[in-house]
Amino acid sequence: MNPRTPSLLRQLGFVSATALVVSNMVGTGIFTMSGFLAGDLGSAKLLFLIWGVGAVCALAGAFCYSELGINFPSSGGEYVYLTEAYGPTWGFMTGWVSFFAGFSAPIALAALALSDYLGFFFPALKQANSTAIFGSGDWVFHFGGAQITASIIVAVFTIINCLGVRLTAQLQNVLTGTKVFVILMFVIAGFSFGHGSWEHFSVPAVRVSHTPIFYQFFVSLFFIYLAYSGWNAATYVAEELKQPARTLPLSLAVGTALVTALFLALNLLFVYAVPMEKLKGEPAVGALAAQYLFGPEIAGVFWAAMALSLLATVNAMVTIGPRVYFAMAQNGAFFAAAAKVHPRFHTPVIAIVAQGICTILMTMTPFINLAFFIGFALNFFAVMSVASLFVFRKRPGWRKIRAVSFAYPLLPVFFILIGFWMTIFGFTFNPRVSIVALVMIVSGAIVYRTRAFSDRKRA
Repeated sequence: MNPRTPSLLRQLGFVSATALVVSNMVGTGIFTMSGFLAGDLGSAKLLFLIWGVGAVCALAGAFCYSELGINFPSSGGEYVYLTEAYGPTWGFMTGWVSFFAGFSAPIALAALALSDYLGFFFPALKQANSTAIFGSGDWVFHFGGAQITASIIVAVFTIINCLGVRLTAQLQNVLTGTKVFVILMFVIAGFSFGHGSWEHFSVPAVRVSHTPIFYQFFVSLFFIYLAYSGWNAATYVAEELKQPARTLPLSLAVGTALVTALFLALNLLFVYAVPMEKLKGEPAVGALAAQYLFGPEIAGVFWAAMALSLLATVNAMVTIGPRVYFAMAQNGAFFAAAAKVHPRFHTPVIAIVAQGICTILMTMTPFINLAFFIGFALNFFAVMSVASLFVFRKRPGWRKIRAVSFAYPLLPVFFILIGFWMTIFGFTFNPRVSIVALVMIVSGAIVYRTRAFSDRKRA
C-alpha cells in the first residue's frame, strides 16, 4: 500500500470494543421475544432455561471467534476467516450477505423498533399505522411515519460515522452507557418499587403452540439465537483495535457475559411484573412490564428510555458493517469504491453511505420477514466460521486459546450442531423467507464467479 494512501487507524480500546458488542446484542430481541416464548413454552422455568441455553451458545461462539480473531487481527470478521479457510468465493459470499442481512437489514429492524417505541408518544410513528404500498399476504411493503422516522435515524448516524471513528466511538460509549444504565435502573426500580408478584413464577400460561414441548423448546431457540446475535461485533473492527490480541477476546467475552446477565435479569423482571398468561404474544414486553410495574404515567418515561437505548444499537451496526466491505474491497473481492478512505476523517465513506441507502430502502420490508431473513442468513455463516477452526488448528503456529482448547472439540461442535438445527428449522418454519435467504447466499457466489471470469477475460 502506498504510504500516502489514507488507512484505518488503531484507535479503539477495550471499553469501545466492549461497547460495540453490548450495543449490538442489546437490541430489539430482548424487548420482544419473551412474549412470544411465553406463549410457545407456557412456563416461567422453561423461559429462563431457554434464555440460559441461548447465553451458552453465544458464549461458545464468542470464544471460538476470539481464537479466530487473535490469529487474524484485521477488519472483516467472517469474510477474513472464510476466505482463509475455504477460499475467496466463500469470503465474498459472506461479505455479500453481510451487506444485506448482516447489517443493512438489522439496522432497518432496530430503527423501525425505535420508531415503534416513539409511537407511544406519537401514534403516527407506529408501523401498524403505515400504509401498504404494494405486495400481498406476508409480503406487503409499507410506507409511513415509521419508515420516515427510521430513515431519518439511519441518515443521521450514517453522516456521524463518516466524520471519524473517534467521534463515533465516543458517541457509542455514551449511548451504550446510557443503555446499560436504563436497563439497570429499570431492573432495580422494578424490584424495589414496582407492583409485581413472585407468584407469577408458579402460574403457567396456556400454550398457543400445539407442538410437543420438547420439540418446541428447540424450535424456539431460533428466536433466542436472533436475540443474542451481535456477540461477534468486535471482530469487524479488529483492524482499528489497540492491541487486538488482548482487546478482541476480552471484549467479546466480557461483552457477551454482561449482556447475558442483563438478559436474565430483564426476563426475571418481566415475569415478576406480568403474569405469564398476560405476557404471551406481547411484542413489546418491556413496555408492558413498565406499565404493570409503575402505571401508565411513569411507564412513559421507560418507553422513552428504551427508545433511547435502541440508538446505541443502530449506531454500533452502522459503524461495523462498512469495515467488512472495506476489508473485502482492499483484497479486490468487492467493489473498489468500498476501500476508499476519506483523507481527513479516515473512514470508508463510500461504504458507509452505500449501506445507509440500502438500509433506508429495507425499512419498507415486512418486520417479521426481515427478522427471520436476518437470523437464517447470519446463522449459516456463523456456523461456517466456527467450523473453520477444524481447518486452522491443523496449521503450524496457530495460536489457541484455553477456552476453546478445554475439552476440544466440544465447544465448536456444540455451536455447529445448534446452528445446523437452526437451518433445518428455518426451512420447515418459514420456507419462503428461507429460500430468499438461500438465493441471496448463492447469488454471492454467482456474482463473485462472474466478476472473476470478467477480470480474467480482460487480462
